[in-house]
Amino acid sequence: MILALTIALALTVQAPTVSPTAADLVPVFGNTLVSTYPDGRKARAWLTADGRFEGEGRRGGRNAGTWRVRDGKVCFSLRRPIIVPGSYCTPIVRGGIGTRWTATAVTGETITVELVAGR
Repeated sequence: MILALTIALALTVQAPTVSPTAADLVPVFGNTLVSTYPDGRKARAWLTADGRFEGEGRRGGRNAGTWRVRDGKVCFSLRRPIIVPGSYCTPIVRGGIGTRWTATAVTGETITVELVAGR
């Protein structure tokens, strides 16, 4: 559903030495988070440094909202196509282009997320 918040930015923590912060998300800005679902479909998400994101769900629907860091996690609030109360939070992954990890989507499915260069 929602944005396949796949974005699921399903960022999972990689060997943290200190609690993750918004600075750990810098490599994401200007690039694309691609989430691959078990059925092979892909969702994409684009974050901006000003706390906004846009996405394309695995079924092709567009979405947008805001993000913020809370307790070492990145939390997403959906604002388009509808406002959804609450937020979806997932641990932050540290890494650059090509970083790939397994995560749990907002739907509960296990997905693979990769940071790829460009939009």
